[in-house]
Amino acid sequence: MELIDGNQIAADIIAELKASVAALPGRKPCIALVRVGEDPASISYVTKKQKTSAEIGIESRLILPPVTITQDALFALIDGLNTDPTVDGILVQSPLPKGMNEVAVFRRIAAHKDVDGFHVLNLGKLAQEDTTGFTACTPAGIMELLKRSGVKLAGKHVVVLGRSLIVGKPVALLAMARTEWANATVTVCHSQTANLPAITRQADVLIAAIGKAEFVTADMVKPGAVVIDVGMNRVPDASKKSGFRLTGDVHFPTVSPLCSKITPVPGGVGPMTVALLMTNTVKAHRQNSASAR
Repeated sequence: MELIDGNQIAADIIAELKASVAALPGRKPCIALVRVGEDPASISYVTKKQKTSAEIGIESRLILPPVTITQDALFALIDGLNTDPTVDGILVQSPLPKGMNEVAVFRRIAAHKDVDGFHVLNLGKLAQEDTTGFTACTPAGIMELLKRSGVKLAGKHVVVLGRSLIVGKPVALLAMARTEWANATVTVCHSQTANLPAITRQADVLIAAIGKAEFVTADMVKPGAVVIDVGMNRVPDASKKSGFRLTGDVHFPTVSPLCSKITPVPGGVGPMTVALLMTNTVKAHRQNSASAR
C-alpha cells in the first residue's frame, strides 16, 4: 500500500507556480478573498489561502464585509470586483450567513474570474471539455493527485461516491473526459443507490466524497483499488486536546491494507484544493491579460 502524499504534491505545484509567476512581466496575479462573518473554519481556510498566495507571489486582497451585509450589498461588492481590471480571481468563502442564496452569490461572480469553478458557464465548459473554463479546485486536485501518482484512468472503472456540484459531478466529468490521464468508465453513486457495496467493489479507483465519517468500510473495496478520500469530518475524541479528531469518508485502518494507493486524511486531498485555486488564479491572470491586449 502506497500513501498518496497530498502535502508533497501540493508543495510541488506551489513551487512550479512560484517559478511561473516570477517570470511574468508586469502586474502579478491578484485574487480577491471575500469572507462574510467570523466562522472559525472560514477564517482558517482564508488565512491558508492568503499564506499560499504570498508564497507564490500572488497578491491577495482580503475583503471582510460584516455578517449583517444584505445579499444586494454583497452583489454590489462582487460587481465592483468583476469590473476591477486589477483583480483576476474572486473567491467568496462559504458558508455564507443563513438566509443568503449561495448559488446566486457564486453565479454573480464573472465567469472569467470564477477561480472556484462554480459558475454555470464554467460547469458548462467542463461538460464540453473546453479548457478555457475553470474547474472546481477539489476535483481538479483529485485529478492531479492521480496523474502525479502515475494512475492512468483509461479503461479503468472509477466509482464516485457523492453527486455534489462541488466534487461528485465535476470529478465524474473529469474522469471520463477525452484526455491523456482520463478516459475512465464512471459510475456515480449517492444516497439513493441500491446495492452500494456491490458497485463500489467494482471500482479500480474509488473516490469517496459523501460527507459521512468512515462510511467506506473494507467490505466495499476491491483488493488493489486506488482510494481517494475527499471527506473531512470532525469526530469526537476525548484523547485529543481539541476534543475531536479529523477523519475522512473512508475507515482508514481497515481499508488501507487492501489498497494499492490511498490518500490520508488530513494530508491528502485537502492541500490540493488550495494549490489548484492558485493554479486557477494564475490561469485567470494569463487569460485576462491576453483578452486585454
